[in-house]
Amino acid sequence: MTAKDKHYSETKDFTRRDFMKLGLGALSGLAVLEMGIGSLQFLRAKSLDGKFGGLFTAGKVDEIPNNSVTEFTDGNFYLVRGKDGGFMALYRRCPHLGCAVEWSESKERFYCPCHASSFDINGDFISQPVPKALDLFEVSFQDGAVLVDTSKVTRREHFSPDQIVYFDA
Repeated sequence: MTAKDKHYSETKDFTRRDFMKLGLGALSGLAVLEMGIGSLQFLRAKSLDGKFGGLFTAGKVDEIPNNSVTEFTDGNFYLVRGKDGGFMALYRRCPHLGCAVEWSESKERFYCPCHASSFDINGDFISQPVPKALDLFEVSFQDGAVLVDTSKVTRREHFSPDQIVYFDA
């Protein structure tokens, strides 16, 4: 081996294969970065008014009838107004597997389609395998309107009358 051959073997030329490896590595890194940023944007809570994760205006107090259940799909909750006029906002998410519960007006029950558990109008569990009540969101009032704060979930084991909120005119 001559000195010239030794020099070429030590200072390897940048080949087309090396260029392709470098390019594919850079593109792969960029794709992973974009997927990570996209995932964070997707998982980030929407803190806008009227969207899940924020303050939701459910309507005027006098427009919501007693003994009613109103579904708010954008807010991901049911607004329950009892016979006595009190309010509760029940999270639509089943505490067992996280499925969206459905309201059956004819049976006056919430049902989980994933495992057939049922809950009464106050969100208290009736049948297994769910061992606890539906979670709540805070209800408040402003200028005669019902406001539901979906940014914070209140976990509970059972229904209690002190979970009902009343409007004082």
